[in-house]
Amino acid sequence: MFHFELVALSGKKFDEEVYEVVLPTLDGEIGVLSHHMPLVSVATTGAIMVRRNPKDSDAKREFFATNGGVIEVADNTLRVLVDEADHADELNEAEVQKALERAHKMKAEAKDQVSLEHAQALVDRQAVRLHVAGLKRRHQKR
Repeated sequence: MFHFELVALSGKKFDEEVYEVVLPTLDGEIGVLSHHMPLVSVATTGAIMVRRNPKDSDAKREFFATNGGVIEVADNTLRVLVDEADHADELNEAEVQKALERAHKMKAEAKDQVSLEHAQALVDRQAVRLHVAGLKRRHQKR
């Protein structure tokens, strides 16, 4: 077991002992377990998956949608600092789907590069949130 802290601008989203955390990085997903080697890395937009106990099934994992940040592993502690993090339980799949559709519309109507990049960031964020909401739904059915 090791300590996992997920901190967003709005405050701590998670602060507990866990067995495993899977994170999105520039080089792909990484898994962190107890006594992981020291690491500083960039978290990319994606889903963070948390397994609290070794015997927990995939259905018991917790999911967070994040849009990037910084990862630090040291002294049997994983800290992830992000602008935003949404727990799967906080996400309404229908609302997120509507937000994704609005983001796609903004992207299609973008008149300049700055607007296009902003719209693409919104599309990416909402797509991850929709993915995490879907993960929650699929795992609840098991």
